Formats: sequence, C-alpha cells, structure tokens
Amino acid sequence: MNDPFIALLEDRRVIVCCGTGGVGKTTTAAVLATEGAKRGRNAVVVTIDPAKRLANTLGLDALSDTAHEIERSRWDPDGDAPPSGRLCALMLDSKSTFDALVRRYALNDEQADRILDNGFYRNISTALGGTQEYMAMEKLYELHEDGGFDLIVVDTPPTRHALDFLDAPDRLTRLLDNRVFRLLMMPTRAYLRVASMAVQTFLRTVSRVVGRSVIDDVVAFFRAFEGMEEGFRSRAQGMLGLLHDPRTGFVLVTTPNRDAVDESSFFAEQLGVHGLPVAALVVNRVHPRFGEERPEGLRARARTLTALPVDDGPETRDAAMRLGRLYANLADFVEVNERELTHLAGVRERVGFAAVGYVPYLARDVHDFEALAEVGRLLFGSSGQAA
Repeated sequence: MNDPFIALLEDRRVIVCCGTGGVGKTTTAAVLATEGAKRGRNAVVVTIDPAKRLANTLGLDALSDTAHEIERSRWDPDGDAPPSGRLCALMLDSKSTFDALVRRYALNDEQADRILDNGFYRNISTALGGTQEYMAMEKLYELHEDGGFDLIVVDTPPTRHALDFLDAPDRLTRLLDNRVFRLLMMPTRAYLRVASMAVQTFLRTVSRVVGRSVIDDVVAFFRAFEGMEEGFRSRAQGMLGLLHDPRTGFVLVTTPNRDAVDESSFFAEQLGVHGLPVAALVVNRVHPRFGEERPEGLRARARTLTALPVDDGPETRDAAMRLGRLYANLADFVEVNERELTHLAGVRERVGFAAVGYVPYLARDVHDFEALAEVGRLLFGSSGQAA
C-alpha cells in the first residue's frame, strides 16, 4: 500500500484537488472521499464544476447545494468499513451560498431582504467573475466550521480558475478596503462628504452610459451593505487560515500529456507562491511499461524476425512476422512510457517530497462505485512508481 496516500486520508481534514480540465480530477476527488469513508472518516466530496460528472460518477441523478448522504451499501458493498464511515456529496450553488452568507451577516431580516431584492446583487450573485470561486471557498469554510464532517474533499474548477479559488478571500479583503467601495458604502459621514461629491460626479458620468437605474441599484446595494463588512472580512480571514491549516492538503491531478503537465507545473509554482505545499501528485491515464528492455533493442529484434529467409518455410516466416510486429508495437509502448516520464520529471521535481500515485489507462469509464474502487486500489497500491 502507498503509505503517504493513506496518511493523507487519515491525517488531513480538508483535501483540495486541483488540475486542468479533463485529467480525472473529479474522479480522483470521488475516490479520495470514498476511500476516506471506508477508513472510518465522515467524508463529503464537493464539486464546484457545474457539469454533473460527480453525480454521474457516484451513480446519482443530480446533486444539490445540500450535502446528500450516499447509501452505505453502494460504497461499502462488503460491509467492511468501520461504523463511523459516512459518505456525502454536494454540488455548489453559488446563488444559494451567497444568499445564505448575506442572511448570516445582515443586521436584521429587513437589511437582508433589501440586499437580496436588489437588481445589482441578483446579477453579481450569479454572473460576476470570481463569485463562483469565492462562494466555493465559503462553502468549504461552512462545511469545515458547521458541517460536522471530518474529511472534506473539494473538486476545483480547471487550473487557472482554481487559482481564483485560492485568491478569493484575499480579493474580498481588498474589495472591502478599496477606497471607492468605502465611499459608496458610507457617503454620509462628515469626513467623506467632499470625496463623496467626487464619487457622485463619477457616477453621474457612468450613468449616461449604463443607465441611471443600474447606478441606483449599485449605490443602493453598497449602502444596504453597511454594517456587514466586518463579518465578511472576518470570514475571509478565517478562509485564509483554513487554506494554510496544516490539516489542509492540496492534491495536484494531471495526466502525462505535455499540456496537462505544464499546467500542473504552473499550479504547483503558484501554490508555492501562496505558501501552500503540494501534499500529493496523482497522474492518471499512464501508459504501462512492459519489461525493462530499451525500445532500440526491441526494434532491432523486430527487424531480425521480419528479415528471416524465405526458405525457412511459410509458417515459420508468418509466425516470425507476427512476432516481429508485436515487438515493434511493444517498442512503441515503451517509447510512449518514456516520453510520459520525461514530461512528468519537471512537475515531480517541483512538488518535492509530495506523495506520487499513478493510475494506468482503464478498460472502461469510471461511472460507478465498482470503478471507483478499482481506481482506489490502483492509486493506493501504486507506491509512487509508474504503472
């Protein structure tokens, strides 16, 4: 068994799966949460990907913003898991999460209703860039603080958007400290009257382009927000603390494809900039290597077999030709494997002492718990060596 991966499940409370699109990140998140439940953890897997891949993988029709417990018989058919094991899943709904956050920090129901009914709020709660990533961080924090789970596995969006996920708490803090935000939110305080007049002049100019009703909604939204900023600021600081908590681990997911590996290297570098080390690297869809012979030797053997004299007889020659083609095919596989390992060398070096697991190509898609269990056996038995 791969001890570092077992330790990851047993020691961490939060696991964040990162990687570019299409590398098996959602599957990896589902495998980690399922394996955690099998080891007695009260686990939940969260996706912020609006596609329904996680629900399909877990054999569910759909997921909602509320944690849905999955029947034990589905993920533990043999009944071997400890009684404490539990598996839940949910998919982020940015609007519902934002609404709940507003109600949490509003001074009263009247203030909350004023914000929730505001046209500007209805737009930013669903369409503003970065809102989904911030709400994903908020959902993670909510589950950590109030969900009662002892293992939370997060499936993030594709790599560069996942950086927005990591930056979300900082961006919110910067917004709250932004001078224009503060002027819009507190236009009546005496020491801001002169500045507020400048802001009003700016808003009148903008209103000629976007319309006065839009500006009125924006100003009304920020004014309705007054008194809530400290709660949001405190929440953002708590999120930053959670990301840097020693019990939070980042799992980088990739394939041996050069583009995916380049993205993974970029993400590992950015995690380092944030002071967040990679706990594990998972490489999916690795071509297996058969034997230790170099491709040059295999091709030489193929040429020898296919060059047998004609007088050796047709049956012998046909058998030699078939065997020669097999050796040539094997040489191709070995070359692909070596090329993949070359691609991976850079990212392996960048993740340092992180656990590394390899999952080879499978004969079928991963769309049920039986397939998830197969991936789990491969991942936890890979011992850091390419399959």
